[in-house]
Amino acid sequence: MADGGGLKCLMIVLIIGNAFAAAAGLALFALAIWVAVDGYELYPIAGVSGKDDIFAGAWIAIFTGFAFFCTTVFGILAALKKSHTLILAYLIIMFIIFIFECASCITAATHRDYLVGNSNLVKKQMLEYYGSDSFKGKQITLTWNRVMQDVQCCGADGPADWIEYNSTFRQTFGTKYPWPLSCCKRLSTFEVENAEACQIGQSSTMFMKGCFNHIESVFSRYTWAVSWYGFSVLMFVFCLMLLAMVYYTQL
Repeated sequence: MADGGGLKCLMIVLIIGNAFAAAAGLALFALAIWVAVDGYELYPIAGVSGKDDIFAGAWIAIFTGFAFFCTTVFGILAALKKSHTLILAYLIIMFIIFIFECASCITAATHRDYLVGNSNLVKKQMLEYYGSDSFKGKQITLTWNRVMQDVQCCGADGPADWIEYNSTFRQTFGTKYPWPLSCCKRLSTFEVENAEACQIGQSSTMFMKGCFNHIESVFSRYTWAVSWYGFSVLMFVFCLMLLAMVYYTQL
């Protein structure tokens, strides 16, 4: 057992550490909600592929973030009470939450690379589902129409995607429309500026850049929020748990 002064100093450090961990847990909770809500509305691109684990990781992080907050508050009370039983319960609960958060971080990080490591998967989905009457097709069509107009882009890597590869859109519309009208620039009234010039590929009337950079950027932000911030919280919590173990042995 440590002397009274040393034990009190250890208790104060543990309480302060838990206070910081509580704040970090709330921040993780908020970031995970931001990802799960999907403000950029790109979930269909992940959902159609079946690789929506970034969002699954976010839902886990919502639980773990709030659980970290609640448990660290409990840890502060346990430290103040100087109770072996309460500190042990605190350590067990923190370890369980720690494991869940590890799963959340790893899931989000690994599936981000699969989804947007390069443009091939996103391009394949676009070509397969855009213009389809299926439920997945309608989701993808709406998502791509909105992205192309909002970001002012066309296709995954550019307009050439629509003419260099076979696609559902091409089978539906043939050669009349080489690319969707969402690739065309619009007036302030949202009408197509010059449909005929856009159809023949006049660069001044259509968007020439691809949309993949935007899509990759969004999913990377989601991954940073869930995974890499989550890892930083885990490292802090790991050190906090070690400190709590030392405190437990000194009681």
